[in-house]
Parts: sequence; C-alpha cells; structure tokens
Amino acid sequence: MKYEVQEHLHYAGIATWNHCPVTQEVDDADIVVMGVPFDSGVTFRPGARFAPRAIREQSLIACCFKYPWDYKLCDAAKVVDYGDVGYWVGAKATEFMVEDTYKHAKKILEAGCRLMTIGGDHTIPYGPVRAASEKYGKLALLHFDSHQDSTKSETKGDGTRNLSHANFAYDLQEEGCIDPAHSAQVYIRTEMTECGYNVIHSMDALDMTPQQLAARLKEIVGDMPVYLTFDIDALDPAAAPGTGTPVIGGPTSDQVRKVLQGLKGINVVAADMVEVLPDKDPSNITAIAGAAITQDIMYLMYESMKK
Repeated sequence: MKYEVQEHLHYAGIATWNHCPVTQEVDDADIVVMGVPFDSGVTFRPGARFAPRAIREQSLIACCFKYPWDYKLCDAAKVVDYGDVGYWVGAKATEFMVEDTYKHAKKILEAGCRLMTIGGDHTIPYGPVRAASEKYGKLALLHFDSHQDSTKSETKGDGTRNLSHANFAYDLQEEGCIDPAHSAQVYIRTEMTECGYNVIHSMDALDMTPQQLAARLKEIVGDMPVYLTFDIDALDPAAAPGTGTPVIGGPTSDQVRKVLQGLKGINVVAADMVEVLPDKDPSNITAIAGAAITQDIMYLMYESMKK
C-alpha cells in the first residue's frame, strides 16, 4: 500500500461521511448513511442531536484505513451520505421524527440499499425498523447497549404514544416488527421489562472471548434479516465518556470491534449508531469510537450483500 499524505489531510474539506458524496438519489448505492440529529426522547442528559455532525467529522480520520478488515469499504462498495432528516422544533418533534425517518428509510430500503442511520438518541429506530420490517418481514434485533430500552410507552390522551429512548425495544416487538426469540441484547447492566429477548449481561459477555460471544449471537439471529442498533453506552465509560446515560462495567472498543468482526456472515439490512454526546467529551474519543464502529457495521452490511 502506498500512503499519500495529501489524501489524509483530515482538517480540510466538507465533513461528509468519510468524504463520501452527498445525495438523496440512491438507486445505484450499496450503503446509505442517514443522519438524525434528534434528542427529544432522552430521560437524562441531552446533546445527541450534535452527534451526526461530530461522527461524520471523526469518520474522516477514523475510517480512512481498512484496519482491522482486509479491504477498504469505500473502494469496494458505493457508499453515499444522504444528509440529515427527522429534525423539527416544537411540540410534535418526536412524531415528526418518527414519520420522517420512516419515509426516508422506506425510500432507501426499497431502492435495494442497506441503511446506516446515525443518531440522535435511542428513539430513532422506530421509523427505520418499521420500514425494514415492511421490506424484509420480521427482523432479528441485535442490540448493543447497557440498557434494555424495553419499557412500554405510554398512550397520551389524544391516542398518540409518549415515546422516549427507553421504549423502542418493547414497542417494536409488540408491533410485530421484531422476533424477540431470535434477537439479543448484549452488554446489558441495568434492569427493565423482560419481553422475550435473549439478554446477555455485561459480566457474562466479558467472561467470553469476543469470538465466543460472536458465535453465540450468530446462533441466536440465524439467517434472519438483522437490524443492528448500537448505543455507544454499551462501551465502558472509560472508552466512551461522551454519552447520555453512562454505566460502568462495559467492554473496550477493541473487544466490541472483535465481536463485530466475528459476526461476519449475518444479514444486516439496516442499523443505527446512537447516544453519542460530543459536548460531554472534548477529547472526541466517543465520536471516534462511534465512527469506527459505524464503519464496522457497514462492513457487515456489505459482506452480507456479497453473498
């Protein structure tokens, strides 16, 4: 490999995802990156609305090399940056976000692309999961998090739901979008409502090698279409301090990346990266981890497309 210094001046140019072109014309794309700068669903610290911009910026340096994969994703796949959707100011911000992300996710998935969404808080999966379920049928959820996010949402007086980042895992399996028996929540270290998911608590996950954990997750999801959601607080706060609800006792970024590499072969049709709070981490460690892990997930998407 020849290293060209001029190709790695990461402080120059417009910060799209890893220098990819910005377009909403996606018919010939393989993977589409969509930002959702939304954090009205948080129950503790806000700030995830700034993450799509921060993660894009850090992708310029975190995603310019192929390591630890054996090829460069941007050379093999056509990846485009769709820009941001789902943002609105006002009383109906959450409803707008869910409807708008669903509309755009449906368009992207119907074009035959894989969808990588960058949030935003953990309320953002509603639209993409519903759109993916309509295209692919019931999904396996692969959920990296320190929280289960499985509290049932409350119905308001007008019949709409009061959604937060603690609800999606319950609500979407109740709607029939997700098959809990073929889904896993991993690195969990809090308690919420049990609703049929395979829960792998952090201490148990860390007692396994990354390869053993990946094998267990592959066994659970099988050959089902997978929606992979990654809350950055799955990582230990030492590895990702910039997040809204940090919980000690999680994995390192290296351990997680080895697990993701071990998942090669699963059918990831859509995914998200959520809960990065750039203002809580002036070092940018968290956004760098978010960018690198986002690209690892995109490698999994492309690997499944090659089969």
